[in-house]
Amino acid sequence: MGESYRDLIAWRKAMQFVLEIYQATRAFPHDELYGLTNQLRRAAVSIPSNIAEGQARYSSKEFRHFLSLARGSLVEIETQLMIARDLGYLSEKQSHMLLDEAAELGRILNGLIASIKQAA
Repeated sequence: MGESYRDLIAWRKAMQFVLEIYQATRAFPHDELYGLTNQLRRAAVSIPSNIAEGQARYSSKEFRHFLSLARGSLVEIETQLMIARDLGYLSEKQSHMLLDEAAELGRILNGLIASIKQAA
């Protein structure tokens, strides 16, 4: 699993995804600051946070649990991105790019979960 959560590709990709979500939500209407903007940002931040917390735990079972929480936040973001697109807050191109990034991160998380299950 590496010596640190910072060694994990999943964590690195998740950190990059947070930055992309923050950048995309800067253009959202001000009245969404405590709505969709906040929800997207909080869910995005929770992904690398859960990866880091899980890796710091003492068991692979706990790590898998936190990775599962990260996956939950990721699908929450996918849904919220579709809502933002449908409301016109994101262009079709932005939405597609972010959803592609989310899908890639999901595949990486799934691979990490599978590798931990095999090692256990």
